[in-house]
Formats: sequence, structure tokens, C-alpha cells
Amino acid sequence: MADISRPIYDRTKRLYGEEKTARLAEARVLLFGLGGVGGYVLEALCRAGVARIGIVDCDTVNETNLNRQILATLDTVGMHKCDAAIARAKAINPETEIVPFYTFVTAENAAEIIDSFGECDYVADCIDNVSAKTALIKASVERNIPIISSMGTGNKVDPTKLRISDIFKTDTCPLARAMRLSLKKAGVKKCPVLWSTEQPMGATVNENGRNVPGSASAVPAAAGLFIAAHIMNGITNL
Repeated sequence: MADISRPIYDRTKRLYGEEKTARLAEARVLLFGLGGVGGYVLEALCRAGVARIGIVDCDTVNETNLNRQILATLDTVGMHKCDAAIARAKAINPETEIVPFYTFVTAENAAEIIDSFGECDYVADCIDNVSAKTALIKASVERNIPIISSMGTGNKVDPTKLRISDIFKTDTCPLARAMRLSLKKAGVKKCPVLWSTEQPMGATVNENGRNVPGSASAVPAAAGLFIAAHIMNGITNL
């Protein structure tokens, strides 16, 4: 466990108390995806003093990430997102152990990544592939590991419309609709998800034959912080 007498834990202890801060300081979280949402999950967990964080991403930082991703700066463009995440995490809290997985998450390897990470208190799913998300949620449920999954934050401008609820109580969000069908087929009966009640705006651009959603800087950031708070409150039993 990290030394919670360090100054970084002072304000956390004033809010959570010694016992709950100690729980955070020995917690292990596995984070899938370091984009607009996932980067802010990592940021909050590092600043909360979480002991061990697994990060899973195969991508590099691109200039198009600069409008919304906390790991994206002019200095990190071209870097692997895992490397940028490690550098940022260590600059915030050197005692946090970062375990990188430089890989693309698929339905076939999701369970293997969870098992490779080892003991885990929480999984955060911030990827956008339906089959991989389904496999990730199913594998976590089968291992009795709490998981929260992010639905779509693209084409949205109002962070006050974000919610956390069971996947089968969602509406509006196209990704949530696809996930309800996929999880039902997979036999998963419940899973907390971050989603938005906002109707997606219609503007998209076509890039190399696929539609790429537009994005605002505030919505993915707020979503990531919502997810991090959910995880922290779950670990501390709040």
C-alpha cells in the first residue's frame, strides 16, 4: 500500500477519512481505452492515489485528439498512448504502478487481458467496439469483478445529460441500444453504464469510408470523471 501520509493524500483523507483513503491506496483498477473518456478516468484515479492501474490501448496520440483527450498535447503527438499515460501518471503520483498492455482489445483477447493483470478491484470499459465491450463485460461478470462501461459520448454537447444506470434502463444512445442487444444475446443480465440522454447531433464526417463522430471537449471529460467517481465510491463503499 502507498504511504497515505504523503501530501497528495491530504485532501482525499479530509473527505474520505483514513480508512477509505487506505482502500484507494491499495486498489487495483484495469482501464480499457485511453481516449477522450479513458484518459480522464486515469487522471482521476492517479490523483486519488489508486495503487495499481492497468491501461489497455494500441493507439498513438494524433493531432485530432487535441480537442478532447487529456493525454494529447503537442509534445505527445506521435507517442503511444500507453507511454503518454505512464509519463503523465508518474508526473502526478510516482507511487502508482502503471501496467501497460499495448494491444487492441477484441472479443477473443478481452478475458485473457483481465487474467494477465491479476487481482482486480474494478474494470473500466472505455472502448467503442461492441463485440469487444460485450466480451469484456461478460468476462468481468464471470469473474465477479465490478465493471462500468462507457456508452457513446460523441456527437453530444451537454455534459449535464450524462447518467449512470443499468444498461437495460438506457435509451436514446445508439451504442447503448447495440449493447443491450449484444449483452442480452451473451446472457449478461445487468451492467452499470455511463450514457447520455441527449439526442446525438447529426453532423459526422466520412474518413476513409467510415463515419467519425464529432466531439466536444467537455462531454468525454465529464464522462471520464463520472466513471472515475463511480469506481472510487465503489472501492470505498460510499
